[in-house]
Amino acid sequence: MQQVTIIGLGLIGGSIGMALRRWSADNENALRIVGYDADLEKQNLAKSKGAIDGAAWNLGEAVKDADIVIVSTPVGAMKELFENIAPSLKWDAIVTDTGSTKTEVLEWAKVLPSTVSFIGGHPMAGKSESLEAATADLFKGATWVVTPSPTASETAIRNVMGLIAAVDAEAFFADPVEHDAYVGGISHLPMVAAAALVLTATGDNSWRDMRTMASTGFRDTTRLALGSPEMHRDISLTNRQSLTRWIDQYIAALEGFKADLAIEDEESARDKVHEFFVKAQDARARAESPARRDEDFQGQDSLKGETVSQSVGRMFLGGFARKDRRKDSNGRR
Repeated sequence: MQQVTIIGLGLIGGSIGMALRRWSADNENALRIVGYDADLEKQNLAKSKGAIDGAAWNLGEAVKDADIVIVSTPVGAMKELFENIAPSLKWDAIVTDTGSTKTEVLEWAKVLPSTVSFIGGHPMAGKSESLEAATADLFKGATWVVTPSPTASETAIRNVMGLIAAVDAEAFFADPVEHDAYVGGISHLPMVAAAALVLTATGDNSWRDMRTMASTGFRDTTRLALGSPEMHRDISLTNRQSLTRWIDQYIAALEGFKADLAIEDEESARDKVHEFFVKAQDARARAESPARRDEDFQGQDSLKGETVSQSVGRMFLGGFARKDRRKDSNGRR
């Protein structure tokens, strides 16, 4: 039986635990899922929801026997957390994370022992709710970005790929700098735009009356503003350069539309404003088309002809079975 420790039992951490426990139950209870969260109420809730098999009361105990450690805390907490768990990790442990930014996280992970493989991760799934909304199906069909550190072993990478397959997500390999640039536009800019829209509308003197009229359009467009302020703060501060560039482009698009509205010739104004919305509609429709991910899934050739269950078993559990169990300087295995 292999141990997976999840640090941080929010929506993502809880959902990972539920998905892995479901997979484990279908595979002769191959995994033991241990959870840790600084909030003891979350640990108790995670246990009652079936997200973990057991909880640990301190970080050292949580990770000392773990084959894989999944860090699912806010990004801003990861630097100190890596420093705290480093002395307690097993010789050949694998550490991965679920943070929304990757460049700084991979830099912080350099504090981990050289005998440990760190593989950055980012599941592109989530909701505004927390642990209460955790579900084993949260990652079904979702893209899970993988950004291995330069020193991560091939076996460790394949084990993380197996973990991703076990929760029914699809691995997508990316450079950490490219990852941060991309998610700045598709994830972090919408987060900021939603917050700005809420502050703009609610800050108006007429908000009391406007609120009565607000319907699904306002609710849908501002849903992201309901997310954790701490999480949004950490995301923004660890992706400043990319986010700033996307904000500049967003402002330019709004300024362009504002200029169209100011055109005095009515026919020209109608044409320009119509063109703006037609372009947006076409772009949004194209965005709905499913992306091809087979070419981005490295190692796909070796998986042809296998079922998902077979490939997960080979990568996930098989990888653990093949790992070198040499002792470290303290005599641990």
